[in-house]
Amino acid sequence: MSVHSSLSKATAFLIAITAFNSFGTALAAAAPAYPGRPVRLVLGFPPGGTSDTLGRIIAPKLHEALGHPWVVDNRPGAAGNAAVGIVANATPDGQTVLLALSTALTVSPTLYKLSFNVEKDLQPVIVMTFAPYLFVTHSSLKANSVKEFVDLAKAQPGKLNYASVGVGSPHHLAAELFMARAGINMVHVPYKGGGPASAAVVGGNEVQALFGSLPSLLPHVKTGRIKALGVTGSARSAVAPGVPTIAESGFPGYDVTSWHGLLVPARTPERIVKTIYVATLKILEMPDVRQAIQRVGLEIETKDPKQFAARIKAEAAVWANVIKSANIRID
Repeated sequence: MSVHSSLSKATAFLIAITAFNSFGTALAAAAPAYPGRPVRLVLGFPPGGTSDTLGRIIAPKLHEALGHPWVVDNRPGAAGNAAVGIVANATPDGQTVLLALSTALTVSPTLYKLSFNVEKDLQPVIVMTFAPYLFVTHSSLKANSVKEFVDLAKAQPGKLNYASVGVGSPHHLAAELFMARAGINMVHVPYKGGGPASAAVVGGNEVQALFGSLPSLLPHVKTGRIKALGVTGSARSAVAPGVPTIAESGFPGYDVTSWHGLLVPARTPERIVKTIYVATLKILEMPDVRQAIQRVGLEIETKDPKQFAARIKAEAAVWANVIKSANIRID
C-alpha cells in the first residue's frame, strides 16, 4: 500500500469522525429542552406521610433547578403499586416521575400479581434517602440486649408476640428475617397502621416486640415504657447512636432499611435520566434540604442508576426468599 493511499484513507477517516461528532452535536442541539412543561411526581401514599413530605421537600427545589414545576400527585392504593403502575405505563419522556418507597419495588413483585414488571418497565434514576427500623420490646420483658432476647425466645418458643403494621409490611418482613437468622419463633400480630402497632407494644398486653420507625418509637424509649434493643441498618443511627445494630449484636449481614428513590418509565432518554439525577444530587446537598429530610426521620444516601438497579435486584431476591420461606400471603 502506498504512502499516498494510506494518507488518503487516514484523511477520509478523520473527516468521517468529524462528521459523526458534528451530527451527534446537531442531534443534541435539536433535542427539546427538558422538562418542556410541568413534571408529574407520582407517589403511592396519601398526603401527610413520610413519602409525601419528602416529595414536597424536593418538588419546589427541582422546579428551581429545572425551570418547570414538579407537581406532587398522590395516588395511594394497593400498597403503593397503583402509583408504580401509572409511571410504568407512562410515556417515556421524563414528564412522569415516580417517587417510590422500596417495598413497592422489592416486595410487591413477590406478594402481588402485578400488571407491570419493575425491572423491564422502569428505569431507576437515584436513591435519595433511607431509614432503618428500631427493634423494641416492652419494658417488662427480661431482655436488655438482642442476645438476651434471642435466648428468651428460644426458651419460650411461640410464646412471644410481635406487632406489625400489616401482613407483608416492612415491619413484618424485618421480623421474619430476624427470626430466620436467629432461629427463633414468635407469633405475628398485624395491626392496621403504625399507631396501633406502637400502642400495642407500649401497652405490653397483646405483644412484646416490634420492628418500627425510629421517630415514632424513640419518645416511648426515652420515657422508659419500651426498650430499644437494636437498629436494623448496617450502621448505628445518627438519632440513636447509643443503640447497637442487630448486625453487631451477633447477626452480621442483617441489614434492613426502607428507602426512597426516583424512577422513570423504561426507554426514557439517557440525557433526561442524567438531568434528573444530577439536579436531585445537588438538591440533596443543600443544607436546608438535608435538615428538612432529617426532621422526618430519614437519612440521606444516594445511589446512581446502575447502583439503584443492582439494589432493587438484590433486595428483591432476599425478600422473595423470606416471603416464600415464611409462607406469607396477601388474602
